[in-house]
Amino acid sequence: MASIRVEIRIHGRVQGVYFRGSAQRRASQLGVAGYARNLDDGSVEVVAEGEEARVEELIAWCRVGPPAARVAKVDVSRGAATGEFSDFEVD
Repeated sequence: MASIRVEIRIHGRVQGVYFRGSAQRRASQLGVAGYARNLDDGSVEVVAEGEEARVEELIAWCRVGPPAARVAKVDVSRGAATGEFSDFEVD
């Protein structure tokens, strides 16, 4: 299956609830590379690359997040994988 890249923006109560660390753990379980970081507006950005089905699983996870999160909205943009990531990091 082809690799894809997604840029995900998660809005809601998603900072200070271990969202980035949980996203890193889930991405690693799925074999997806990229990063998660907090943004100044209170949202979390996740950029991920990997097999399409696995990346779609990560997107589905981001729509819920860890137990303490309250996800209000998720924006996703898709594109071609660049191969720039070797693992999944938290910034």
